[in-house]
Amino acid sequence: MKKTLLAALFVSAFAQPSLAAGEAKNVIFFLGDGMGPATVTAARIYKYKEEGELNMEKLDGKTRTARVKTFSNDAQTTDSAPSMSAYMTGVKMNNEVISMSPDTKPTKPNGKDSACAANNGKPVDTILELAKAKGKAVGAVTTTTVTHATPAATYAHICHRDAENAIAAQAAVGGLGYNSKLGDGLDVLLGGGWQFFRPTSASGLRTDGRDLIAELQAKGYTYAASGSQLAAVDGKNTSKLLGLFNKSHLSYELDRVKGKLDEPSLKDMTLKAIEVLAKKPEGFFLMVEGGRIDHALHGTNAKKVLDDTIAFDDAIKAALDEMQKRDPGLKNTLIVVTADHDHTMTINGYGKRGSNILGTVKDYKTGAESKDVNGNNYTTLVFGNGPNRKPVRSNLLEGDADKSQVLHDDYQQETGVRLGSETHGGGDVMLFATGAGGASKTFKGTIDNTKVFSLLKSAYGF
Repeated sequence: MKKTLLAALFVSAFAQPSLAAGEAKNVIFFLGDGMGPATVTAARIYKYKEEGELNMEKLDGKTRTARVKTFSNDAQTTDSAPSMSAYMTGVKMNNEVISMSPDTKPTKPNGKDSACAANNGKPVDTILELAKAKGKAVGAVTTTTVTHATPAATYAHICHRDAENAIAAQAAVGGLGYNSKLGDGLDVLLGGGWQFFRPTSASGLRTDGRDLIAELQAKGYTYAASGSQLAAVDGKNTSKLLGLFNKSHLSYELDRVKGKLDEPSLKDMTLKAIEVLAKKPEGFFLMVEGGRIDHALHGTNAKKVLDDTIAFDDAIKAALDEMQKRDPGLKNTLIVVTADHDHTMTINGYGKRGSNILGTVKDYKTGAESKDVNGNNYTTLVFGNGPNRKPVRSNLLEGDADKSQVLHDDYQQETGVRLGSETHGGGDVMLFATGAGGASKTFKGTIDNTKVFSLLKSAYGF
């Protein structure tokens, strides 16, 4: 009898629920596109030195971490479409496919229009759609076009990611091609890509003559076309918000700031989205993407990679602070930060602590320039493949006077294999989570990207 009682007390004291079901009223899902572990480390050193911490790494001091496997249904190395779709739907799919069943074949569209055949797979529900069905407000924020793979995976279903005209139509409430699973529509959609919403007669790319911006305004959406217009929006009295701030992707953060461009920062968009969404008593789902991290990596431009990663990290801090005001202790809010895939950038050589992460490698013992077998120096950050592979290496200058010097804004790091554009990497990515009581504790170990969906769903209690 006593043994039984002691055993029961022991189990009661130490047992943890496997899932914290229904604890989250709000979920903010941050996605750093292409933000592999080396990018996280390099950004930390760039901004906070080797001993520092990014906001995403510490969050509110109660961070839970995991490693995420990102392979797709048909590839060891995924592209953004199936990886983000796996996070949003819990389903593995083929490269280039967005939020469809695993049997869907990626059929290249005619131009930007859809080429999906009726018998080519079927849509699978996203966590955003499930949240909308439960009465929650929903939104997507990105520095890419809002029809790009990552944001599209939250609200659209398509057999090829390049069909951006068709993806835009899925967001246009009540129109031809609208995704009815969105009910009365996305509550917030912010980013770039107005060309996919405007007809060719208005400098857009739509060949059907539709002006989706006008259609959405007619459905009650407030529209912002610049950073200053977004800042003027009264989020407390706005129920539907559409913001398209560039014909294509938003500018890199480095260019936005130096050029004093009238585009909102990712932090600005995130805070405005929260202001609009948080009014909903049932809670909300918000996806925030630092999308141009990936583009800078493809271009082997490490300086822009790191600046956009820091801008992404600043948006995380702003959201965390704002939600702490609205939901002290994050008792009802789950914040998850991760990436959809890795890249081939790596931290190279035995550099001296305190060296400029964008500079050349300085020997940790002597501080002198480290040299290759031919006597030439080399940068700390390099890429496995990409466009900047020279037939014969030469000595590098650590200056910024022109693009050939390693500290210039447009310098492209050297690569091992010469390709027209750097590719994704197939390595695991990092995940950080906090909030919503015990919900964040379920993000641990090495997990598949599809598992993240089930954890989000359980946290909501769906």
